[in-house]
Amino acid sequence: MEASLSQDKPLATVFRRIGGSAYPPFVEAFERGKTIFFPGDPAERVYFLLKGAVKLSRVYEAGEEITVALLRENSVFGVLSLITGQRSDRFYHAVAFTRVELLSAPIEQVEQALKREPELSILMLQGLSSRILQTEMMIETLAHRDMGSRLVSFLLILCRDFGIPTSEGIRIDLKLSHQAIAEAIGSTRVTVTRLLGDLRQEEMISIYKKKITVHNPVALSQQFT
Repeated sequence: MEASLSQDKPLATVFRRIGGSAYPPFVEAFERGKTIFFPGDPAERVYFLLKGAVKLSRVYEAGEEITVALLRENSVFGVLSLITGQRSDRFYHAVAFTRVELLSAPIEQVEQALKREPELSILMLQGLSSRILQTEMMIETLAHRDMGSRLVSFLLILCRDFGIPTSEGIRIDLKLSHQAIAEAIGSTRVTVTRLLGDLRQEEMISIYKKKITVHNPVALSQQFT
């Protein structure tokens, strides 16, 4: 399980204090599409997302990869060992969905910080609740067999978690390639391009510099899901 917060300052401030001045968290950058960790990797560090978006997915025996969450800025992930109380391997495949910047700290230092600072435990629990809700929404999205409904459901999740209100509607504050969307919903780039074209023609969405604006999320939900 991972954690995510809507507030952007409290958790960042607390996370930067982990390890004190001797072992402060350090910043890492990953370009879009780069793996942060694979399933089965040892769970040695906890990550805090400073900039960008991270995709968490599960890879199944048949080779199918299912997206379970898209983490936004001010999310903590890689915390499963803290919850289970034992050393474990990574459960998810974590990939940079956009270019990302991360703070990371050894899991032992995070454990010590949780004992030292009750505030950190509360913030992470709040974030974990948000992450579980998003995962449930992603599961519902992928349950749609019709790719049009799957795409619309995914866009509505992005509006909820990455949306910025504008005079034209809700702008999803991520630069999204058609390929990235296709990978997230288990489709193909050709299909996503066609479906987005249909939504633009219906004036449900507009796209400018790879950022999608959903003009009326309620109408989109009612018409296509």
